[in-house]
Amino acid sequence: MKFLHLADLHIGKRVNEFDMTDDQRFILEEILTIIARIGPDAVLIAGDLYDRSVPPGEAVGLLDDFLTELSGRGVRVFAVSGNHDSPERLNFGSRIMAKNGVTIAGAFRGHLAETTLTDRYGPVHLYLLPFLKPAAAAPFFRPGQADSYEDAVRAALGTREIDTGERNVLVAHQFVTAAGKEPERCDSETVSAGGVDRVDASVFSAFDYVALGHLHGPQQAGRPEVRYAGSPLKYSFSEARQKKSVTVVELKEKGTVEISAVPLTPKREMREIRGPIAELTRPEVAAPGNPDDYIHATLTDGHAVADAAGRLRAVYPNLMAIDFEAARSASPEPSKTAASGDVAHRPPEELFAEFYRNQNGGELPEREREELARAVRAASEEDEP
Repeated sequence: MKFLHLADLHIGKRVNEFDMTDDQRFILEEILTIIARIGPDAVLIAGDLYDRSVPPGEAVGLLDDFLTELSGRGVRVFAVSGNHDSPERLNFGSRIMAKNGVTIAGAFRGHLAETTLTDRYGPVHLYLLPFLKPAAAAPFFRPGQADSYEDAVRAALGTREIDTGERNVLVAHQFVTAAGKEPERCDSETVSAGGVDRVDASVFSAFDYVALGHLHGPQQAGRPEVRYAGSPLKYSFSEARQKKSVTVVELKEKGTVEISAVPLTPKREMREIRGPIAELTRPEVAAPGNPDDYIHATLTDGHAVADAAGRLRAVYPNLMAIDFEAARSASPEPSKTAASGDVAHRPPEELFAEFYRNQNGGELPEREREELARAVRAASEEDEP
């Protein structure tokens, strides 16, 4: 039995105010190409299909296109809701979709959804566990049985008698750790403060493979068979060095599970660049990369740079973020944090120059002095009657 494991699509997401829909459409088409090539028996989507509980119309249309294409190809789909999804909205039409090979477990109904598939080695029991909070689980269990995230998941798994002599697969969306060891995390993930949402990987000991969602970096949680597929795209610059992929899982006879990753190539990469602006904007420096990549630039000029964003966007049109790494003086901090002397009777250019000197440990460059002088003259002319 061969599965393609996906997670954290976050359709409809915006990153630094950039709409990612076009990038998501591109990567979903690439995933469809991979599916056609490897021929999985089913696709597992481990939550966060959407980026927010009320997704924009274009996002709904994109997911509809993806699921309809899979259904039309005869590829079965099994999906669960994530913490970014609205369980009720994902449940809408789910009974009709299930008749067409698309099974979505949106809200937890007091028991694990179960489907049994069969191959030449026998049955594979596939269980679906939507993102589960203690408050959502509590109405279905006795008091105290689902007080924590781990207790809630353990109680939910206990609603089925799982035959460990046969092959069992679980699709879930939770923050899973292994013996307290922290997994690799990214800025774009939502994890509760203090780790109260942790679920230990030992809870899943009855399963031959656990298809996880929630963390955006592909990684295992404890054993290789408890795995995060990761998001198909980079959704923050903390993910810039990650290699995105989809996970292929093949279950053979009981006890034999083969796991591999198929790399994904996005339409636009997310890159971090660093250096003085004159260097970063040189054609020979910019040329090796895709000019349409999403860029986070850190400028190391050590002084103010006029129209830095405009100059960078002339070379990198999808500049997402810019930081300035000002060179600081190694000498002790000045005794005064404001301009010294009689401020009211000193020219603005002099006050600004002293402020710059105190902050950066050096003199305001001549070009910036000239621009400042022009701005002061213009402001003075506007104030004249």
